[in-house]
Amino acid sequence: MTTIDEAKQSVREQVWHRLIDGGGAPADSFGKIPGFYGAETTSERLAELDEWQQATTVKANPDWAQRPVRTRALEDGKLLYMAVPRMAGLRPFYLLDPATLAIPAGRAAEKKGAAQVARRVGVEEMRPIDLVVCGSVAVNRSGARIGKGAGYSDLEVALLIEAGLVTEATVIVAPVHPLQVIEEAIPETGHDFSVDYIVTPDEVIRCSHRRRPRGVVWNDLDDAKIAAIPVLAQRKAAR
Repeated sequence: MTTIDEAKQSVREQVWHRLIDGGGAPADSFGKIPGFYGAETTSERLAELDEWQQATTVKANPDWAQRPVRTRALEDGKLLYMAVPRMAGLRPFYLLDPATLAIPAGRAAEKKGAAQVARRVGVEEMRPIDLVVCGSVAVNRSGARIGKGAGYSDLEVALLIEAGLVTEATVIVAPVHPLQVIEEAIPETGHDFSVDYIVTPDEVIRCSHRRRPRGVVWNDLDDAKIAAIPVLAQRKAAR
């Protein structure tokens, strides 16, 4: 019998092959959040949304595919929280304030640039999030999404929900290539969240099925995963 994890991995592999074979992303995108072609155009389309224009705080993944969106957030004067890769350390987010940047927005939005100039912050130091940008491997039109399998996006959002920083008013967006938008169902578990909008270079899709966890689903995490992420280890010890 196929497990949920096996079903999710099957979806990932199908989309990676379809995306690469269809010319939507470089050949080395397999196994990653794809740095898809058209990401710059996607960021421009996202910036047309009223929800983007009204947002003052944005949280985004550090993946290369989201770099144009992170750059646009800084250029538009938004406070940007960028996840530290692998949620390393007790302060797992970079704070990028466009009012105080000493380097161009495009450089600050890169992993290396953020590591050089951004202040690292913990959840307790952050402001409420208006808009979340999540890297994805596949999404469907109901809003279900799937990442590369490491689970960091789910954990980041769960921590922010527990802290009251991601609420029902927060908009979650997935910028992707059209070949990443699938018609099939995507398996979901208790720790998965859905997206409110899918944005591609060609269209904006408003999703109908909103799904948010209440916080970290501890039963879904093994001891090794918790130990590898300091902020989780700290929170478990305090429980």
